[in-house]
Amino acid sequence: MASSVLPSPSLQSQFMSLRSSTKPYSRRSSLSPIKASVSEKPSIGISSPTVSPTDSSKLPLLKIPGDYGLPFIGPINDRLDYFYKQGKEEYFKSRAQKYQSTVFRANMPPGPFISSNPHVVVVLDGKSFSVLFDVTKVEKKDLFTGTFMPSTELTGGYRILSYLDPSEPKHTQLKNFLFYLLKSRRDHVIPEFSSTYTGLFESLEKDLASKGKVNFNNPGEQAAFSFLGRSYFGVNPVDTKIGTDGPTLIAKWVLFQLAPILTLGLPAFLEEPTIHTFRLPAFLVKKDYKRLYDYFYSSAGSLLDEAEKMGISREEACHNILFATCFNTFGGLKIFFPNILKWIGRAGVKLHTQLAQEIRSVIKSNGGEITMAALEQMPLMKSAVYEAFRIEPPVPAQYGKAKRDLIIESHDAAYEVKEGEMIFGYQPFATKDPKIFDTPDEYVPDRFVGEGEKLLQHVLWSNGPETDHPTVGNKQCAGKDFVVLISRLFVVELFRRYDSFEIEVGSSPLGSSITITSLKRASF
Repeated sequence: MASSVLPSPSLQSQFMSLRSSTKPYSRRSSLSPIKASVSEKPSIGISSPTVSPTDSSKLPLLKIPGDYGLPFIGPINDRLDYFYKQGKEEYFKSRAQKYQSTVFRANMPPGPFISSNPHVVVVLDGKSFSVLFDVTKVEKKDLFTGTFMPSTELTGGYRILSYLDPSEPKHTQLKNFLFYLLKSRRDHVIPEFSSTYTGLFESLEKDLASKGKVNFNNPGEQAAFSFLGRSYFGVNPVDTKIGTDGPTLIAKWVLFQLAPILTLGLPAFLEEPTIHTFRLPAFLVKKDYKRLYDYFYSSAGSLLDEAEKMGISREEACHNILFATCFNTFGGLKIFFPNILKWIGRAGVKLHTQLAQEIRSVIKSNGGEITMAALEQMPLMKSAVYEAFRIEPPVPAQYGKAKRDLIIESHDAAYEVKEGEMIFGYQPFATKDPKIFDTPDEYVPDRFVGEGEKLLQHVLWSNGPETDHPTVGNKQCAGKDFVVLISRLFVVELFRRYDSFEIEVGSSPLGSSITITSLKRASF
């Protein structure tokens, strides 16, 4: 993905004089700082350099800067900038710098002919971003993927939970059903994770010994899908007709949903007339989806029985389980586990040693067992995971449509949004807001230790603050706590087994590509 650097100095420096008075909390820790910088990207902090933050009653009410350009032409030009000429980061950064505002108007892909209205109000700072979580102010109906919605032919003809607004009765039914799934299988999570990932690491070690380096992503995705099947349903998909095809089937199905807002790394003259201008026809992936559906329908019998008791048909429940497992959870792990390896790997041996010491000491003091209580006794491990969620959230984009005329506030100004206008937030800017976080572009593993825990309210990866909880009345990820748990388990399994590791990092259409070049077995 293209990225360019503007000739002006880093915009983060514009805030340095404000930090002592604008940050609500400072990070205090007895641990020596260990950092991994985003050295390949410029700082992205943007704000007005002349207006100091103040209480909302004193914020100036300003007109939202920016425009959408000429009909049809403007959205196409912005799409080319977004995918090819600038790339995502520079697309937002350059406009925020141009308007000297973290709130502005722009077009979001895909635009013509897939999206009828690509116009959005962009919010980039940690304060204005919060409007996207307030369902009293914004509607979330059919906005999961943004300014367009994939065909329901890709989900069995149903509008899946992710596309429902909390005001819709079906939202409560389906979210309660997912809560039931998570609660009913909670005792299986830790043992199934340990078993699955022990097998993964043993396999990686063998390949590393014979080849000198080993790709993590492909075997990691196989392990993730197997773990989800085993922990959710007690059935390993590898042992069914789906075999080892699960991750490939999911990748193809997800591509047909997200192609309009992805770039596959191909030239614009190939991607523009195909995936960005017209939808990929759903029938091309129908057989693949049916194989996935058959696995879930045959494996989740008792859960589907419960769904019927809740007033949900077995078919609708199965399509929702499939989506929650394959798109939401597996899709998140496909992106996030490589990200954890990237950031912790880059941080180096000192952090690895501290994590190994903490994790092994707690496990030993808990009788050699990994339990929920034991995980809570590992502050550095927990912080290192939260920091990975902060610096590179797996789902970067959130949308909401204004339910009424409303005022949104950045640190420096207030802006009026009209009823029906689409609000878009690019989360990596909000969670790297320099008025909230020190050294926002650096991975600081102990950022959330001690008093730093107060900053968790600004970690937003789950479509809500980390300090909040998913309910039927909000759009926060139903599996938020589950994802945090298994992310912690991943780090624990890694460092109970290894003192340190080394990696090479590449790119992929979704997240990072990780090649492991060294695994140093536990020596203490």
